Amino acid sequence: MSKLLPCPLFIGGEWITVSGVATTPVHNPSIGEVIAETPLCGADVVDQAVQAAAKAFPSWMETPPVERARILFRLKVLLEDHFDELARSVTTEHGKTLAEARGDVRRGLENIEFACGAPSLLMGESAENVARGIDCDSIRQPLGVVAGITPFNFPAMVPLWMWPIAIACGNTFVLKPSEKVPLTTIRIAQLAQQAGLPAGVLNVVHGSREAVDAILAHPIIKAVSFVGSTPVAREIHRIGTANGKRVQAAGGAKNFVLVMPDADVSNSSTGILEAAFGCAGERCMAGSTAITIGKAADTVLPKLVDVVSKIKVGPTDRDAEAQMGAVITRQHADRVCELISQAAGQGAKPLTDGRATRIASAPNGFFVGPTVLDHVRPEMVTMKEEVFGPVLNVVRMDDLDAAIELANSSPYGNGAAIFTRSGKAAREFRHRVQAGMVGINIGVPAPMAFFPFSGWHASFFGDLHLQGRESVAFFTQQKVTTTRWFSYGEGTIWADR
Repeated sequence: MSKLLPCPLFIGGEWITVSGVATTPVHNPSIGEVIAETPLCGADVVDQAVQAAAKAFPSWMETPPVERARILFRLKVLLEDHFDELARSVTTEHGKTLAEARGDVRRGLENIEFACGAPSLLMGESAENVARGIDCDSIRQPLGVVAGITPFNFPAMVPLWMWPIAIACGNTFVLKPSEKVPLTTIRIAQLAQQAGLPAGVLNVVHGSREAVDAILAHPIIKAVSFVGSTPVAREIHRIGTANGKRVQAAGGAKNFVLVMPDADVSNSSTGILEAAFGCAGERCMAGSTAITIGKAADTVLPKLVDVVSKIKVGPTDRDAEAQMGAVITRQHADRVCELISQAAGQGAKPLTDGRATRIASAPNGFFVGPTVLDHVRPEMVTMKEEVFGPVLNVVRMDDLDAAIELANSSPYGNGAAIFTRSGKAAREFRHRVQAGMVGINIGVPAPMAFFPFSGWHASFFGDLHLQGRESVAFFTQQKVTTTRWFSYGEGTIWADR
């Protein structure tokens, strides 16, 4: 085993190495090797970070938004200068391909770019003479200390969904990244410090359940942003709101991709492939279920199976030609394979089967090959559970109405997509499907940074979503001032004074 990489805390502008606490391993999933140990800190460490953030808040709140934006502009430049380094970090600790890791970093950068617009985003509204001689205006002010709890699947992007816009709005931030992938966050925090971010404005703590519980219970923390699985998101929202906090909690998904008989075979096959197997299926926008309508199965499935069977799976940290990497842990790989076996036992037909995938150059990697299950029915396990792996269900249906009804029967509501040449079918789908993000001939309809990441139903708990102007609203509170001056008398004019 090579020397382990450091995993320090970042509190009050200081990098702190923790000793004497339990740790959990950080793996390079491509080779199954431990590359770092994440300290599992408790409530005492969370409190230190919160106190540092609280100490920094008064000065940061009074920092003009344009000056906050200038720091974020400098951070953006530094992240671009270190772009390839950050992408390699994502690949190493997560296992996704270098191209996917670059997308991870790029999407994070786009959120910083959005946050750089703080001077405009924070503008309020005003109206003169709302009543005789009375004016009214609104301003947005920060909440105070806020926090973010992030998942393993996008080590760069998801944290950057949260803290750049939060601090741009004048808040100070405590970030707890996933204990499985802390290294990219640490490097970005180092660059933020280099960009001139004042001490205590951003703090990074490590841990698991105890750290999360401490964040949710801490009386100084005003708001919590979370991304993860639906069961955890539901609890984060329940406990956080019970403790008087604002909470936005993005959960899991079961996203449907509909394929109409008139769909372009090549483009729809590529779109489904990218939706189902991009990032090895470890994303909440994964198109995990394809509904083929009418004759679409006869035209699209053969092409899809052909391209899926040619996907090169391999160690993404050393094989530039690998098109799909490993999943995050050995335990998760075993779970995905078990779900495939259960679905096959229930009657699903594997057209491609990734359970036996082995990579000679990386025998200890956590690999599951791309798997296509045909003739899947709604009651099967892979339809009911979020697999979060490279598994595509194929459900055959006769018409669009039935397909939309099936999609809408899911308890989730993150994303949905349709491949068709018919404007009528596309409009009907867009209007009726119960999902917050919709793709028309786009398999992964994840919005850009200036639009909200707008999951519905059990895919989101809260009122204001991540990204876009909703994130500005989430991290600020409005103050409305109604003004009247008596110097010349209510409702009088200058000539009457």
